[in-house]
Amino acid sequence: MASKSSKHGDGVAAFESSTKQLEAIIKVLEDESTSLEKSLESFEQGINLTRSIQKSLSEAEQKVQMLLQGEQGPVLKDFEEQE
Repeated sequence: MASKSSKHGDGVAAFESSTKQLEAIIKVLEDESTSLEKSLESFEQGINLTRSIQKSLSEAEQKVQMLLQGEQGPVLKDFEEQE
């Protein structure tokens, strides 16, 4: 079983990998010589990556808010992990 710090490192690596893949997809879509079929395929991949990145950012934001909770009282009502 992976430790929490290992999981965190994996999450960061996955996030960075997804953003790099998204940047590559953007370049493909900006290339005027890309076929319509390839553009649609790349667009679909980009949408899926964007959703994954948004989920990761949302989870990170929730974690930050939970960490800030401390002595100042609750920032969030409940933390609900999204699947």
